Amino acid sequence: MAFDFDLLVIGGGSGGVRAARFAADFGAKVALAESRYLGGTCVNVGCIPKKLFAYAAQFAEDFAKADGYGFSQARPEFNWQLLRDNKTQEIHRLNGVYRKLLENSGVALLDGHARLLDAHQAAINGKTYSAKNILLATGGWPDKPQILGIEHAITSNEVFALPSLPKQMLIVGGGYIAVEFASIFHALGVQVTLLYRGELFLRGFDGSLRRHLKEEFERKGLSLQFSAQITQIERQTNGQLTATLNDGRKLHADCIVYATGRRPMTDHLGLENTDVHLDQRGFVQVDHQYRTAAPSIFAIGDLIGRVQLTPVALAEGMAVAKYLFRPEQFVPLEYQLIPSAVFSLPNLASVGLSEEQAREQGHNVRLFESRFRALKLTMTDCQERTLCKLIVDADSDKVLGCHMAGSDAGEIIQGLAVALKAGASKQQFDQTLGIHPTAAEEFVTMRRAVGE
Repeated sequence: MAFDFDLLVIGGGSGGVRAARFAADFGAKVALAESRYLGGTCVNVGCIPKKLFAYAAQFAEDFAKADGYGFSQARPEFNWQLLRDNKTQEIHRLNGVYRKLLENSGVALLDGHARLLDAHQAAINGKTYSAKNILLATGGWPDKPQILGIEHAITSNEVFALPSLPKQMLIVGGGYIAVEFASIFHALGVQVTLLYRGELFLRGFDGSLRRHLKEEFERKGLSLQFSAQITQIERQTNGQLTATLNDGRKLHADCIVYATGRRPMTDHLGLENTDVHLDQRGFVQVDHQYRTAAPSIFAIGDLIGRVQLTPVALAEGMAVAKYLFRPEQFVPLEYQLIPSAVFSLPNLASVGLSEEQAREQGHNVRLFESRFRALKLTMTDCQERTLCKLIVDADSDKVLGCHMAGSDAGEIIQGLAVALKAGASKQQFDQTLGIHPTAAEEFVTMRRAVGE
């Protein structure tokens, strides 16, 4: 059978664009279909705009600390609309960059929603296209619970386009998205309440980091409501929202944001016309080559629900391109030692095992911790503390995990991820000279284990 394309990618996010570009570079005839915006969640309503907002929040905190360094000027006035519009302008620029990258690679761009007709064909804007292979990279979408009045709440998608800055904001969720937005909007002057159904946010991160961030949030004045859920939302005649909790309490806010999870975007994708299988959570099931139960259909990224991070989707997209068109270069992706960061204030970042994971796996654990007030803060009133933590296997001396809460944690842990990937030992950390004075040097100067 003659196909229109060697590969049809459905979804123009990070993973889909990476797969399309490199498949085309490998000599394949490639098309990419996207119905919303190029760059996906990360570029448009995720990593990039979130980090830009986090920079704004950091400026707000830095201005407040400037007095100790001789700057007596009053704190500058913040303009939400200017931040929002400048962010939008930058996102539009990036959309164009993605389009140019695809066009320069020779990828045919099909603007419109793609619906599978079978394992080799998809309908886009009323026209049918065929492909030898199809890659599903449609990502995820914020999910909201079905409670009374949920239509009054927004998600992380809408946060980036708020017409004005709320005075009071209620953020629901305990993952990194909820924690980041709570931190950002608090720094920008909003009265923030973070509500989470669990006992402590950021499940899966090292317990020391989670407790440390809780203490820092409370020190900054954020209201934290744990072990609580909203059962109903009502809009009052004055426009304010009232959230009724499961214990009967009522919380009031101008804006309620749900960041309680994301669902795979399989809506109207036509999977029922194929042999593609979904798991119990609705994610597409694939093997280690990202092939679905339909041999010609592959899937990557948030759609398969493995590790929902942009660098992972990029790596999966590259893996599919190599598997199909450079099979001699294909290597299955390893999902261990993936570094991650939470761009709260202070930042959190981790790579490797948490203390809890290391103990669950049976390691004889030695812990190294350092808590200190960063040098930058010593001439200010800010009492924020930095935490550095190493998890070490006492029997092999291998470093199992590195964790940090503090300024630029993501930048620091990214470098340490290389060391862990190389299998570094605690002795090798100790033999490495530090850069002084930095927070990062703490990771190579911790000599005494906790409790020893």
